[in-house]
Amino acid sequence: MFNAKELKEFLDEKVVQYNNKSFIDFDPIQIPHQFNLKEDIEISSFLIATLAWGQRKTIINKGKKLMELMGNSPFDFILNHQVNDLEKLQDFTHRTFNGIDCVFFIKSLHNLYTNHNGLENIFTVNQGDVNMHESIVNFRTLFFETEHWIRTRKHVSDPSTGAAAKRMHMFLRWMIRKDNNGVDFGLWKNIPMSKLSCPLDVHTGNVARSLGLINRKQNDIKTVLSLDEKLREFDPIDPVKYDFALFGLGAHEGFK
Repeated sequence: MFNAKELKEFLDEKVVQYNNKSFIDFDPIQIPHQFNLKEDIEISSFLIATLAWGQRKTIINKGKKLMELMGNSPFDFILNHQVNDLEKLQDFTHRTFNGIDCVFFIKSLHNLYTNHNGLENIFTVNQGDVNMHESIVNFRTLFFETEHWIRTRKHVSDPSTGAAAKRMHMFLRWMIRKDNNGVDFGLWKNIPMSKLSCPLDVHTGNVARSLGLINRKQNDIKTVLSLDEKLREFDPIDPVKYDFALFGLGAHEGFK
């Protein structure tokens, strides 16, 4: 269909088409965009990214509900909640994420911000030389050092077991990637965008295969690494910008 030069030009055009503020209106990233405090943005982003599977409209509605249960002040809630505050979260559900999971996430985030200097510090200190996969593994270890039900572990993917960790990579894109278009936040300054990986989901995977960017059928860590390699050939500084192109082509244009 395309040679390498044509494919890059095509994807660059699609990045421009989708990487703009109109994207926010239909994406779960709109929820952290309602906050100004850095910690509110990163905490809400982590929680919303955790819920990000299924229909986007449902994810957005559930995300708004969760923020309401936290008084629309997630950082203050994380630090200062009381036991009776957590009771309000017991009935929260989104697909397989339930009240037990939700309460644990709040307790774990409290631990991370009081004992590990917060989300940014954890990912910055543990960043890898080439990508963020090992950083996610290390984060997951710290996240689950708080007492928890085993069932909750499935809600934070583990690249060391082969998982693509789509939601974690999306969260990291939101936090680290910076440009002038106003979608991603670029709050974390000490991790280069070149280490980011594309959040691999059904849309991005299918489009990437159709365009010949990847060959493997599974959406797993090996496929993520393969896609990383291709996208970094197109832009070694900001490879994950092509997430906008791949997702937009699949979700909005039905590209196959």
